[in-house]
Amino acid sequence: MTASGKEVIKNLLGQIPFAAELYYLVRQNGHPLQTRFTLKELQQSLPGLVAKAEVLRKESPKGKKVFIFATLHYWIEHAAVLGVALAAQGHDVIFGFLPYADWQKEINLFDLRRQNLYARRILSPAESIMKVVSLFNARAPYTPLPETLVEAVQTVTNYDVQYTLQIEEVDTASDIYKLRSNRNKDAAQTMLSLLRAHHPDVVIVPNGTIQEMGIAYRVARSLNIPTITYEFSDQRQHIWIAQNDEIMQQNTDGVWATRKDAPLKDSELERLRSLMASRQRATLWENFARRWQDTPAQGGSQARAALGLDARPIVLLATNVLGDSLTLGRQVFSKSMAEWISRTVQYFTGRPELQLVIRVHPGEVLMHGQSMVSVVRSVLPRLPEHIKLICPTDKVNTYDLIDVADLGLVYTTTVGLEMAMNGLPVIVAGQTHYRGRGFTHDPDSWVNYFKMLGAFTENPSEYHLSRSQVEKAWSYAYSFFFEYPLPFPWHLVRLPEDLQNHPIDDVLSPEGLKQYGDTFRYLVGEPITWNKFHD
Repeated sequence: MTASGKEVIKNLLGQIPFAAELYYLVRQNGHPLQTRFTLKELQQSLPGLVAKAEVLRKESPKGKKVFIFATLHYWIEHAAVLGVALAAQGHDVIFGFLPYADWQKEINLFDLRRQNLYARRILSPAESIMKVVSLFNARAPYTPLPETLVEAVQTVTNYDVQYTLQIEEVDTASDIYKLRSNRNKDAAQTMLSLLRAHHPDVVIVPNGTIQEMGIAYRVARSLNIPTITYEFSDQRQHIWIAQNDEIMQQNTDGVWATRKDAPLKDSELERLRSLMASRQRATLWENFARRWQDTPAQGGSQARAALGLDARPIVLLATNVLGDSLTLGRQVFSKSMAEWISRTVQYFTGRPELQLVIRVHPGEVLMHGQSMVSVVRSVLPRLPEHIKLICPTDKVNTYDLIDVADLGLVYTTTVGLEMAMNGLPVIVAGQTHYRGRGFTHDPDSWVNYFKMLGAFTENPSEYHLSRSQVEKAWSYAYSFFFEYPLPFPWHLVRLPEDLQNHPIDDVLSPEGLKQYGDTFRYLVGEPITWNKFHD
C-alpha cells in the first residue's frame, strides 16, 4: 500500500469513535509512539516531581488561578514541569496542550488521536495537583471569531510561514499557509472557549509569537487576561520573561529604565569585557551555551588585507538570519529586511568613494530558506570592486570587520550593539531592542535613512560616538546580557540534566527560592522589580 493510501485509511479510521484509542491500548500497550512525538523525559520524571510537589503544596498558601498552554512535545515537557512547580507553590494550575510533534506537516486524524491519548497518559500523574486539558478534546463548536482575533490568526499565520520557509514574502495560497491558518483558527476557537470558561488570573505561554502559542497569547490578551510569555537565551539557568508582551520582541524598557543612569561598577565592566573577548575569540564563556563566531579574530589589518580594502571609508552591513523569531514583524520603514538590503546595495553601487562590506550572518549555514547572498546577487550579479560580500561559510571574523569599519548598518542583529560598544556609529533599520537607547541612529523613513547615509559621507565626524554614548552602549549591553535574563533552574534543551542537578524540592526550598523565587512570582504576573539589581 502506498503512503498516500495509508493516510486515507488512517483519516477514515480517525473518524470512527474509539478506533485510535483501542489500537493504542491493544497494539502499543501504553508504549511510546513510533513518531517524533515523544514525552519520554517527562514520563520518567513526572511521577517523582508530582510526589514532591504534593508534599510542598500542603505547606503552601493558596495562590492564583494559572492557565499554562503549550504545544509541540518539547514545549509540553518544559511547560508541564513549570506547571508542577507552580502547583507545588499553591497555585491552581490548569495545563492545556495540543498533541502535535510538527507545526509544518499535516497529520492524519488517527495518528493525532493516538498522540493525544499518549500525552494524556503521560500527563495523568499530574492530575492530582493540576487540571490537565487537551485542546484536541476541548474543541469548541464553530462560532465566528471577533475581528481582532481574525486579524491575529492572519498575523500569526504569516509569521509561521516566514519562520518555517525562512522567507519574507508569503504566498497565502500555499499549502503551508493553509495548514497553519486552519490550525491557528482551531486553536483560537478553543482557547477563547476555554479561557472564558475557566477565568484564569494569569495565562503563561512559551514564545507567544508563532504557531498556536502565538494564538494563545493573542486570545488571552483580547480578553484582558494578564499574560506572560517566556523564552530561553543562550545562557543556562536563565529565562527571558515578558508580561503582557511577546518575549521575542525583547522589550527591555523596564530593565533599561533602571540601568541607564547607573554607571557600571568595575566588577561589572570586567565581566562584560570577559564576555566580549570570548565572543571575539570564538570560545565558550561561563554558562553561555554557544559560540558567536566560527573563526577566531585575526586582527583588523589582516581582514583589511584579505578583503583588499583601502583607505576609503568602510561601511559594514551585518545581516540577520531570515525567518528568525527575532526578525518577525520588525519592519520600521522597509517592507522587509531583503528590501532594505536591496535598496542599500543599489545606493552604494553609485558611491565608489565608499567601500561597502556585507557580512551575511554565519548562522545561515544552518538554514534552508532564502539567503541574503541571493538577495545581494539579484541586485548585483557581478559586484563592483568597492562592494565586498562575505558569505556565511567564509572564514572571516565579524569583529575584525568592526575593527576596520567607519559606519555600521544593521536590521536587528546584536552586532549593531557591539559596533556601538566599539565606538562605531550605527544606523538601525529594524525594530531591535537597542534602538532608541541613545547610542544609535534610528531613521523612521527611507528619506531619513538615505539622508543619514549622505550626511555620513559629507561629514563623518558628526556621526562619531561620544565617550558618554559609548559608555551608555556598554551599560546597555551589561543590562541586556546579565540583567534582562532572569534566574531559572530548568532550560528547555537540557531539561533532564537540569532536573537532576536542580531537583524541585531544592529549587522550592527556602534557599532555592532566594535564587529563583522572584522569577516564579514574575511568571504568575507579579510586577518585575528590575531596580533590585542596583540596590
